[in-house]
Amino acid sequence: LEAPGQQGVWLGPDDEVESLKPWFDQLPLIALDFPSFRDGRGYSQAYLLRTRLGWTGELRAVGDVLRDQLSHMRQCGFDSFAVREDKSAEDALKGLAGMSVLYGRSVIEPRPLFRRR
Repeated sequence: LEAPGQQGVWLGPDDEVESLKPWFDQLPLIALDFPSFRDGRGYSQAYLLRTRLGWTGELRAVGDVLRDQLSHMRQCGFDSFAVREDKSAEDALKGLAGMSVLYGRSVIEPRPLFRRR
């Protein structure tokens, strides 16, 4: 995966994210592929990268990425999204609003609701 001025890695749902750890300091971007909106392995890969492996670079969701998924993807650690070409990016941004209260833990809020009160 290359963009002007930066390089990154594109991983499929079967790829082991742990194998990238030796190159974390050289990678500004990791893209995780969602071949279907029904395939949730990218959520687990993202959470693993952010929590257990400590990845701090840009984490992008690519593939069959839809508006309804964006809020949950953000909770799992994604900070950029490549929305499907047949969908409106402006409309997808509304999906980031998501839920006003999250009960469980997430990458961006590791404390469950009962610990936040």
